[in-house]
Amino acid sequence: MKAASMRILMVSEDIPYANMGGLAKHVLGLARALRQAGHQVDLLGGSQHPLSVAGAEGEFGGQFFGELDGHFAGWKERQLGFAMPPKRSWIAQQFAAAIQRHAPNYDVIHYHGHVPNVGRYLPPYLNFVQTRHDQGSDCVMHTRFRDGAICNASAAVDCASCFSAQPNVLQRALTRTAVMRYRREVGISLQRHKTVFVSDMLRHNLSRTLGPGDWGVTIHNFADRANIDAARASIAPPPQSECLRVVVAGKISPAKGTAEFLQALAPRMPPHMQLSIIGDGPSEAALRADYAGKPQIQFHGWHCAQQTLHMTAAAHAVVVPSLWEEPFGTTILEGLLLGKPTFALARGGTPEIARYAWQPEQLRLHATLAELVQDLLGHERFHDFGLAPDGLGAVQPVMQQLLQVYRWPAGQLKVLRTQEAACR
Repeated sequence: MKAASMRILMVSEDIPYANMGGLAKHVLGLARALRQAGHQVDLLGGSQHPLSVAGAEGEFGGQFFGELDGHFAGWKERQLGFAMPPKRSWIAQQFAAAIQRHAPNYDVIHYHGHVPNVGRYLPPYLNFVQTRHDQGSDCVMHTRFRDGAICNASAAVDCASCFSAQPNVLQRALTRTAVMRYRREVGISLQRHKTVFVSDMLRHNLSRTLGPGDWGVTIHNFADRANIDAARASIAPPPQSECLRVVVAGKISPAKGTAEFLQALAPRMPPHMQLSIIGDGPSEAALRADYAGKPQIQFHGWHCAQQTLHMTAAAHAVVVPSLWEEPFGTTILEGLLLGKPTFALARGGTPEIARYAWQPEQLRLHATLAELVQDLLGHERFHDFGLAPDGLGAVQPVMQQLLQVYRWPAGQLKVLRTQEAACR
């Protein structure tokens, strides 16, 4: 017997923008798949722009409500050098109020964003699900990355260094209060409502600050197989006789490791290698200037998802040099599904993506960037693995797993944890 269709409200402050990141694309891809499966899907997003600013990437076929606001308020934390204790509670309350205005019209609310304590301000009876895509469950900066390295600190007072280079006693005390309040609210939110993590790493790391518990289930991300298959079909595998084309695609920022990768590769780059860097970000301008005299290294700026896939399909290899703990690197998954040998660091949720490799040696994981570069330079040619089997890494299996989560009664987290094997 076919299950009844559901009325689903997707919620994300990452939508809409002209240049949307992986989280926003995940939400829109899931929304389109759910609608194609016969469900009603609408979207509650940010108030800063109309949906049309996202162009074709923002089209999903449902209603859009641009009402989420307040998440850009800085509260002068940088200037004052400490985290404001009421800030994150206030933002969560604003989001919760917007959600509750629409909640009576839907069977389930599915939140994807950076305010994990929002569930603290939603009633337990509300069928609310949130997917955790980043490290914001315990890190107020959402990255657990500081001073060019992964941050493993668990004491709330240590977070003061993210707001001031040399925090004084008052700054440390106020930041500690803010972080403890935030983590307490996140804990209530995750205990009260159903939670999905995009990698086991995110769920396990959470226990460092919130302690062991039935915090939720893991359901990995997906990729846009239709666009991946189309990109692969439209571009023949690049010949090995010409220069070896390597692609790095993603935000150009300190956590993504682009600068460190270039520093290690550029002095040793063989004449037959061409590196294309796709994306924009805070480090882009400086890196463009640093490597302006190196024609083998080309910066292409931001490209839409389809353009990026076509450029990746035309390359011989993919490199993802992220230094932080990637929760689930969609760029890595796309490289694997396109049949490319993909080089990355063995940290964060990246080792979990190995299950999507078409061949065991396709995902090449390394402990350090130096080892990654050495492995990359050791290839005079790269093996093309061909397009991944149908359905691998696609949205449909993920959608079915999420529908199981949606249909469990509100708040029954312990029941969900016992069903995790069925959600794999």
